[in-house]
Amino acid sequence: MKFALVIPDGAADEPQPSLGGKTPFQAAAVPNMDEVVRLGVVGRADHVPASMPSGSDVGTMSLFGYDPLEFHTGRAPLEAAAQGIELGVNDWCIRCNFVTVANGEMVSFTAEQIPTDLARKLIETLQRDQCGNEHWKFYAGVSYRNLLVYRARDTVAPFGNKTLTTPPHDITGQGIEPYLPQGPGSELLRELMEKSEGLLAGSPENQQRAVSGTHTATQIWLWGQGQRPNLTPFLERFGQRGAVITAVDLLRGIGRLLGWKVIEVQGATGYLDTDYAAKGRAAIQALKDDVTDFIVVHVEASDEASHEGKADEKVRALEQIDRHIVGPLHEYLRSQGEYRLLICPDHPTFLRTKTHSHGYVPFALCGTSITADSATTYDEIAAAKSALRLDRGCELMNLLFSPAHGCT
Repeated sequence: MKFALVIPDGAADEPQPSLGGKTPFQAAAVPNMDEVVRLGVVGRADHVPASMPSGSDVGTMSLFGYDPLEFHTGRAPLEAAAQGIELGVNDWCIRCNFVTVANGEMVSFTAEQIPTDLARKLIETLQRDQCGNEHWKFYAGVSYRNLLVYRARDTVAPFGNKTLTTPPHDITGQGIEPYLPQGPGSELLRELMEKSEGLLAGSPENQQRAVSGTHTATQIWLWGQGQRPNLTPFLERFGQRGAVITAVDLLRGIGRLLGWKVIEVQGATGYLDTDYAAKGRAAIQALKDDVTDFIVVHVEASDEASHEGKADEKVRALEQIDRHIVGPLHEYLRSQGEYRLLICPDHPTFLRTKTHSHGYVPFALCGTSITADSATTYDEIAAAKSALRLDRGCELMNLLFSPAHGCT
């Protein structure tokens, strides 16, 4: 049997006045997702424990069947795994965003999607400034998404569980002062953030972006710190050989830590302009080989649309996922015999707040030996009416891989 999971990141939402009182799922034309519901079941799952910050690091870990209360150690270490960055037992990894802050307010948590080539040059500048410090090491990633590692070496790292940082995408349009790092080691993080202002201001290429009306990177924002996690391999835990398609380092990192194959797709950007059709084709191709039992297709676009408060773009992203990924993938699976297909976001991201949120997300599951319920549409309202509710979202993988019997 072949298995597939499609993750429309952050797609769960509230009814929107701009969409006639409908959620983006309800407003979108998603006939293929609705077909999954008609052939199977719809339900809801909570992937982010109330005691933890909402985000894809927590949500996807739960979605993949690993209780984040037990296995989660931080977001940045997962992204380090994606880049092949080895962390020592006492090392800490920290996410490093290029951001735009003006008049003390977070204007853009991406420095308006700073180009990767410029971001790399700025990372080099930051590292040269720290070259005399044996503990700090900056690593370039993609666009605004970069990393900073604290190498403890033979010392004890200054950070701990009480070190508090805030994702910059949660404070767009707000003053940054209340959200600066707090707790053990926070003074070091604040110092680096403050020093970065002068270094970035001294980059002619960075400042040149302002000429065309584009936001420059005014500083770095440090957050998502943690130490390397210890995850049981997915094959050992669930007996399935997995692969993941994503444009986001976080998901690549989790995939590598779980022992999955990470499939790179040309044109996959992690933004609204991603090549949905290429992802769909790659998913089908992966299932054709003899080493992949379970394919995961992650799409970031729906989450990005929420962060930017663009309801129409969120609807469009869902329609593209439906047309170019869910539809072709489901058609292929059905043509091959026994299968199961699951659709589920990792967490809600509300257009109203432009931030990740806690709460249930709808899931749809169909395939071999799944007994259909009476639902006909895939959306938050239909899921709320279902008796199928998982308060611990990490149990959803058990449902996907359960022996052949109905799930109602």
